Amino acid sequence: MVNGKIAEEGLYLEDLSLGRKLLSESYVVSEEEIKEFAGKYDPQDFHLDDSLAKDSLFGGLAASGWHTASITMRLLVGNGKLIKGGIVGMGGEISWPRPTRPGDTLQVESEVIEIIPSGARSDQGIVKLRSKTRNQNGKVVQLFIAKLYVPRRPA
Repeated sequence: MVNGKIAEEGLYLEDLSLGRKLLSESYVVSEEEIKEFAGKYDPQDFHLDDSLAKDSLFGGLAASGWHTASITMRLLVGNGKLIKGGIVGMGGEISWPRPTRPGDTLQVESEVIEIIPSGARSDQGIVKLRSKTRNQNGKVVQLFIAKLYVPRRPA
């Protein structure tokens, strides 16, 4: 979603400006989903077992950070129309300041923090996007600063 409206055709580099904010739909995380993801990709006790998780650093069952990152990506992709040609990452920084819990409702607010037109390729540029994934209480569960390839509008 783009400022509350779904982008019809996807955004080009020229459609973005510093400070532009993008807001995703929301997503509810279930306990079953946390355990299923962890069982497949991050099989640690604090992601798999409620009783063992209580004695962990997290103090209870918590989603894997990679699970939170996957949900964030799903929310960013949304209806597949955010960026023309799709969301293509070129690297970034990620942190998880607090755990995602069963029952959390996540939403991503992104802000354009840098726009770098390509000097070598006139048909593209790079956008730095700061995405904060928040829970239902407005607390940030993931901060992701990504460099994205964004095409220019065809002449």
